[in-house]
Amino acid sequence: MSRIDVHAHFVPGFYREALVAAGHARPDGIKAIPEWSAEEALQTMDRLRVSRSYLSISSPGVHFGDDAAAARLARRCNEEAAELAVRHPGRFGWFASVPLPDVDAAVAEAHHSLGRLGADGIVLETNAHGQYLGNPALEPLYALAAERRVPVFVHPTTPYEAGHLALGYPRPMLEFLFETTRSITDLVLSGVLRRHEDLRVIVPHAGAALPILANRIELLLPLLAEGGATPPSMREALRALHFDLAGAPVREMLDALLSVADPDRIHYGSDYPFTPPDACARLAERLDTTDQLDGPLRAKIDSANAEALFSRRAREAGVLS
Repeated sequence: MSRIDVHAHFVPGFYREALVAAGHARPDGIKAIPEWSAEEALQTMDRLRVSRSYLSISSPGVHFGDDAAAARLARRCNEEAAELAVRHPGRFGWFASVPLPDVDAAVAEAHHSLGRLGADGIVLETNAHGQYLGNPALEPLYALAAERRVPVFVHPTTPYEAGHLALGYPRPMLEFLFETTRSITDLVLSGVLRRHEDLRVIVPHAGAALPILANRIELLLPLLAEGGATPPSMREALRALHFDLAGAPVREMLDALLSVADPDRIHYGSDYPFTPPDACARLAERLDTTDQLDGPLRAKIDSANAEALFSRRAREAGVLS
């Protein structure tokens, strides 16, 4: 049985250089930018029984303060991803990077990447210089993704102007989970999923703390009611969202996720290369052997759910130009 990996990253040399030049030699407080090459990625995929990986640029994304430079870097990353997909047919798909918070440039890059370069979706950081996922400015981008029926993959980044909250620890240890919870809650409660019913959002790391906090959010929803309007339900949203299992979801997080999510919307994720190959292998083995998943559900998570999510039927039907 082969896997499809919806949470995998690539780190081309020019992007590494851009990170270092922008002061991100240790992005989000991690030890170093991991090494990456297509050859090593394919070797790791074979080891993990991954037939196809959907690549994305990880945190901190492509915008380091200059709109024009961010647009150029996003375009270069997307062209590189498209070339990787061509050079290795069937092995790599990819999510287009967009230069938020410049929304006009982001929409233009999404159009180009989806229509010309063959991107399979869009990647968004949980915030772009303080622009969180419920921000009304992002409506054109959500409308585009919903119209073209392509997934939006969300990746955590350092909380805006709040890196100190990590208390000196690498932000992926704790803050990425809190940041994901914060931003996806904002997306849901701001009504994005209601306004864009065809929007397909992938939440990383087994939903972070959302499955645990769903009841508390629901309890306090009446505080948000205005003029008799019913606020969006977090529990309903958790059935509509997609989730990847990158990180260490077994056992506690997986139990929580399975209690609230649609089992047809859960996907395998490795987080390679930010999770090293040996750790990826150990985590994959835990998913293979846990008694929390029966055979049919494991098959869905490994590949069948992703095959359905990334179906090209919309493109073939002429939805995309």
